[in-house]
Amino acid sequence: MTSESRQGAAATSSTGSSTSGAVLITLAAAQFLMTLDSSVMNVSMATVANDVHTSITGIQTAITLYTLVMATLMITGGKIGSMIGRRRAFAIGCVIYGSGSFVTGLATSLPMLLFGWSFLEGVGAALIMPAIVALVAANFGPAERPRTYGLIAASGAIAVAVGPLLGGAATTYGSWRWVFFGEVAVVAIILVLSRRIADAPVTGRVRLDFVGTVLSVLGLGLAVFGVLRSSEWGWISPKPGAPSLLSLSLTFWFMVAGALIVWLFILWQNHLIAAGREPLLRPSMFANSQLTGGLIMFGFQFMLQAGVFFVIPLFLSVVLELSAIQTGLRVMPLSIALLAAAIGIPKLFPSVAPRRIVRIGVVLMLGGIVALMSGINLDANAAVVGFPLLLVGLGMGALSSQLGAVTVSSVPTRESGEVGGLQNTATNLGASLGTALAGSIMIAALSASLLAGIQQNPAVPDQVKQTATVTLAAGAPFISDSQLRTSMEEAGASTATTDAVMSDNRQARIKGLDTALGALALLAVIALFFTGRLPDISPSKQQTSET
Repeated sequence: MTSESRQGAAATSSTGSSTSGAVLITLAAAQFLMTLDSSVMNVSMATVANDVHTSITGIQTAITLYTLVMATLMITGGKIGSMIGRRRAFAIGCVIYGSGSFVTGLATSLPMLLFGWSFLEGVGAALIMPAIVALVAANFGPAERPRTYGLIAASGAIAVAVGPLLGGAATTYGSWRWVFFGEVAVVAIILVLSRRIADAPVTGRVRLDFVGTVLSVLGLGLAVFGVLRSSEWGWISPKPGAPSLLSLSLTFWFMVAGALIVWLFILWQNHLIAAGREPLLRPSMFANSQLTGGLIMFGFQFMLQAGVFFVIPLFLSVVLELSAIQTGLRVMPLSIALLAAAIGIPKLFPSVAPRRIVRIGVVLMLGGIVALMSGINLDANAAVVGFPLLLVGLGMGALSSQLGAVTVSSVPTRESGEVGGLQNTATNLGASLGTALAGSIMIAALSASLLAGIQQNPAVPDQVKQTATVTLAAGAPFISDSQLRTSMEEAGASTATTDAVMSDNRQARIKGLDTALGALALLAVIALFFTGRLPDISPSKQQTSET
């Protein structure tokens, strides 16, 4: 029996069913919290901006920085877990995260919000999320890991759907601050329950690579920040009024600079290994096709997931003008299906190859996205998203039930912390790219369609057409009929002109949504080409064959 098999057997035998259940609940609750904040903040943005005396742009900056801090520190957070122990890193991360939630709940200014939410919670999440991956490997045997990883991933997706419900209800009937104070209480419960989590032993003395940390943070930070600003700066050609360098968008330069620094990071890691010193990350891990296949598919999963969660709420909340609570309820079929698939697939098909399940999952997601494209039109109502989101949720659940076990089983358990850092880096990059791509493509299609509609509409006066040409050059805003009518009336437009522009805007919004969904469908097709890197034997069978 190999050392990895003995560790898996020890994990299974050392924890009874009740203890395993407590560990699962603890880790899933932590994952839920990591995802909850952004979805709550998105629906409470206007109220939060007013309460902390800032603008919507200020709140968007806080959201961007939160994502940035998490994405840049994941690799370092995984390494710290390997140094001090994963359970200790998990607990320290929870304390930092809880402190950030408390400060956020008390925030009365933007700097206070940035410190509590963007910085403290981001740092806490960077310690917690890689530790979760490693702690699953330490507490559950190979046969149990697919289900466990699937349930933990499902808890994050549920938070995306529940967030608008909690945020909307709290903002409507109380205060958004109560959500963050509630997180403090949940963190305290998680810390108490975390005592039952078994930790993988820390082997040897390890020193943190500070140069590698700086390079990884700077490289990933520049790349992710550039992607997050693409909607305002443009991807390659700068948008009107946006900053540029040598006639190219700063997004392009940030991504190029980030890629170059990541290359320097890899060179530095190889130098440390050659010198017999401990690196932050072993580049040789990327030669493992199973690991890289899992990471690539994680990136695609979260690109598609983030894109769908960006597009569909816009259709429900802006086009149909549903409330935050109603929007959350309409998205719930996705979360329910994801949870059902994450639980059911490992239980009903424990021996089916991950490659086959992931391929089926991607096809289900593709089918759901295409169904959304077909269903969303000028006459559509909220019911059209139900079945397609069910398909997307089943597909996401299929991927969630396999990919975590695929990546962790590809390396020795002692390296699970580093894999956790890589895995969460891939998911953050994927989510950032998915949101940015969907948003950019949607706004580009919306702007082109709206401008063409206005220019070709005989009911729109020439003066309005000229104004639209200038105004929409930087991109049309995705706004509701009520917002557009109010803006037109405030501008002194006639009723006939207002009605004509509103009609063009309705058609342009649908065009934008369908184009964004079409891009996501294309990404799903591309993802299928990378599934061949996944194993054609389940991790539990693979483990058995090595004994």
